[in-house]
Amino acid sequence: MTLKKEVADGHYPAGSRLPTEAALCERFGVSRATVRSALKELHVLGLVRTQQGAGTFVTPRPTVHDGLERMGSITDSIRSSGKEPGHEYGRRTLRQVLPDEAERMEAPTDTEVIELRRRITADGDVVAYSYDLIPLSLFPPRFDPDELSGSIFAYFENALGLRPTLGLAKVHAVTSSHIAWGPDAAKHRLFILLDQLHYDQTHRLLAYSKTYFVEGAYEFELVRTSK
Repeated sequence: MTLKKEVADGHYPAGSRLPTEAALCERFGVSRATVRSALKELHVLGLVRTQQGAGTFVTPRPTVHDGLERMGSITDSIRSSGKEPGHEYGRRTLRQVLPDEAERMEAPTDTEVIELRRRITADGDVVAYSYDLIPLSLFPPRFDPDELSGSIFAYFENALGLRPTLGLAKVHAVTSSHIAWGPDAAKHRLFILLDQLHYDQTHRLLAYSKTYFVEGAYEFELVRTSK
């Protein structure tokens, strides 16, 4: 379909309005029923959205694409999508785990962790808010949390010689006005949450992360088979 290809190829920029049904009928020489069927298909594919009384608009395309089954760094996924990753730290705090955190981590209730709060960006646009707990025992004595910057996975590998190889995640859709922070907070209310435990090859817990991916900015794909 010509219209589908034009939308997918960016002929109509994200946020722009498509021609009216009457204009599309005239352009393609088809009936209004055919045009409506084509627009419905574009809607199902997530390429457009219809606003009653205003028209049909092109949906912004996700900034980052990733495989949900793949264990890897968000930073690497952003780079693979042709974007420049960025990390803005809002918190680096030493504390003990809370009871619910200890239960999720299967850790003693007196476990000390470094709590991190980060905004993760792609070409300057926020794509995720991550809240991470890392056992303090993984770090050298008298470690200063302010040394943490950039990608956590990269820090694990380059500074600590640790490599996350297994992730156990729960996935949730979340609507909240209390997740986002910073200049863009008011725009971000819908998220895909990965509530995830990260382990190395010896099944040692490396981190407990609750990462809220901004809906529409980060797209996950999941390979499913019948076997």
